[in-house]
Amino acid sequence: WQHFCGVEIETQNNFFDDSIFNLMDFDCDQRESVHFFYTLPYSKKRALVETTWLSKMNDSSQKDYDNQIRDYIENRLNVKNYKIVYKEEGAIPLFYPSYETQKNKINIGTAGGMTRLSTGYTFLNIQEHSKYIRENIDNIFDTKKYEIDKKYQFLDEIFLRVLKKHPEKMSDIFFKMFKSSPKTVIKFLSN
Repeated sequence: WQHFCGVEIETQNNFFDDSIFNLMDFDCDQRESVHFFYTLPYSKKRALVETTWLSKMNDSSQKDYDNQIRDYIENRLNVKNYKIVYKEEGAIPLFYPSYETQKNKINIGTAGGMTRLSTGYTFLNIQEHSKYIRENIDNIFDTKKYEIDKKYQFLDEIFLRVLKKHPEKMSDIFFKMFKSSPKTVIKFLSN
């Protein structure tokens, strides 16, 4: 699972450089999984700070999100005066859901298998799937089920195998991946 909790905070003084975001900060407790924070500034006084885990969700201590976020904001970012203006929490399955064909029912989004298992990204695949449904709506049950390209399914399976067997190597793998050109990273994230 990719499970996460994020808070949008507002500081009293200008604190953030709103031209720089921190996508994956692995300098945190990993607990035999993959754990990182990201900070996405919206302005000099507002930012989203999120804790993200890639794990089996069988360690309840990983879900102590409020303490993780408070510790990160106050001790890592060194922000003391802030207020939380928004909070989000969720979990994205990093496996394809079982899919039963039912009359007059089309699964979309994660339930429709549109989540990219190596990234958790779903939005662009939902757009393609919606287009496919629109173009085939009259004979949707007689056409082949829409799936993410087999090439990406294969690459995601490799990624998940490494994640499962060697979680301790993931921070280095992500670091090397994001060290490449931004164009390459964006292409990977968006298929």
